[in-house]
Amino acid sequence: MENFYTDNPHLKFQLDHPLMAKIVRLKENNYAEHEQFDYAPMDFEDALDSYNKVLEIVGEICGEVIGPNAESVDHDGPQLINNEVKYARGTQENHDVLTKAGLVGMSLPREYGGLNFPMVPYVMAAELVSRADAGFANIWGLQDCAETLHEFASDDIKKEFLPRFNKGATAAMDLTEPDAGSDLQAVQLKATYDAQKDMWMLNGVKRFITNGDADISLVLARSEEGTTDARGLSLFVYDRAHKAVSVRRIENKLGIKGSPTCELVFKNAPAKLVGETKLGLIKYVMSLMNSARLGVGAQSVGIAEAAYREAVKYANEREQFGKAIIQYPAVYEMLTMMKVKIDGIRTLLYETARFVDVYKVYSLIMHDRKLEAEERDDMKYYQKYADVLTPLLKLFASEYCNQIAYDAIQIHGGTGYMKDFPVERIFRDARITTIYEGTSQLQVVAAIRGVTNGSYLKLMKEHAQQPVKPEHEYLKSLLDKMTDQYAKAVEKVTEFADNEYIDYHARRLVEMAGNVLVGFLLLHDSYRDATYTRSADIFIRKGRAENIASVSYINNSHPKDLGDFKMA
Repeated sequence: MENFYTDNPHLKFQLDHPLMAKIVRLKENNYAEHEQFDYAPMDFEDALDSYNKVLEIVGEICGEVIGPNAESVDHDGPQLINNEVKYARGTQENHDVLTKAGLVGMSLPREYGGLNFPMVPYVMAAELVSRADAGFANIWGLQDCAETLHEFASDDIKKEFLPRFNKGATAAMDLTEPDAGSDLQAVQLKATYDAQKDMWMLNGVKRFITNGDADISLVLARSEEGTTDARGLSLFVYDRAHKAVSVRRIENKLGIKGSPTCELVFKNAPAKLVGETKLGLIKYVMSLMNSARLGVGAQSVGIAEAAYREAVKYANEREQFGKAIIQYPAVYEMLTMMKVKIDGIRTLLYETARFVDVYKVYSLIMHDRKLEAEERDDMKYYQKYADVLTPLLKLFASEYCNQIAYDAIQIHGGTGYMKDFPVERIFRDARITTIYEGTSQLQVVAAIRGVTNGSYLKLMKEHAQQPVKPEHEYLKSLLDKMTDQYAKAVEKVTEFADNEYIDYHARRLVEMAGNVLVGFLLLHDSYRDATYTRSADIFIRKGRAENIASVSYINNSHPKDLGDFKMA
């Protein structure tokens, strides 16, 4: 039987990371729930065993059900019947199997029917599902909405909605509108409080809503009359059972076709306020978006893994001029770089997930008690770096995912352009990853703060203090030089105190930072397992060449050059 977890040792390697002991201890409150729930772990080893067993189940479902369904789902897609969405047969089967296995809402506390898993194994499950079918991964990944309710909603709302996830409830985050895409502070869907019903009534239109006809939806709406910015927006939870929202249409997309992307019409739709008014975008949606960007990181790694495996398989089978094409340098260099990039974005994915795990657990602990001074400092540390690693992850993972899918098509040649091989679908699915949940350009806008406030540089210097094997000192030396080079490039760009000029070079600086940080992460991986040495070596040398090119461009530019790039 095909199992997407057991056939990929890199996932188990990341699950065994040293920081996991701390994450699990915090998440399990020193294993206090063992007496209350018979499936709660007794200790760290017991918890890891549980994660592995569950991920094996996910891996088996991905290999035996979701993966085989992917082509028919891509072909059939969802249907709009009487203004409601009907999933493709395979999509419904995927969801039913995962629900029956108890794997929906797996990160929720046990009191709500969840498994109380940390983010790391949950993100691994998302990677596995994405490798099987990136479109279905969107439906699966919207469990993030449950996490948002758990973190910010009232106890009454949590008791009403959270237990439904484990029973199969689907979710959606209704944010964008026809005139409010990336600029969410322009949202106009109106929320009006009805005192008699003690409910908020929602009216307006939402567009590009993934899984828009979901059972439970988080809706961003304007609750404060006379406002035009983010301070007038609040977050609401809507129950589909009210039947006050109709699906106007399902978008016909390039890829991820099994995931219905809907235009919705709200007509006096009753909803409940999540948290406080006016904090909808500023606090709650920003948290939700960061979780979604972590999810796109996992999706990108899963798609890249699928593309790489298809390319390796084809390159071994396809013969030209008397030998398999994998024996030609032009092909095996491409495959090697695909593998190196996947190792790079995967290690960045799980480093980010671990940082998110630690600070998220502390934020939940704060609901029950006051943190000690040392705990507060620890939370601030991990939150600070999670905030700058998340956009970096989304940028690198999605861009590499597209490059890898592109190269996988190239290795297939003309056959890859046909619908006879899965790589054609994988290529189409990959394209959206650099666009939704914030385009690559917006990730740079978010990540440049890590450049200008020195966060990336501090993290580089922290990584430089970690031990390396004697035989890897040459790689450490290269990374030290790249760190110094990066610091000087930042000084060069910021010396003019020109924000437009900083924005102009932002992507170059962010990508330079990413090359250094991913290089360090791969070096640390090779310290724990020598099989990562080749990826570390190739990635660092390639990253150094890219950074040298960026520095050369920066050193030969000036703010006055910006006029050359402005369109009339």
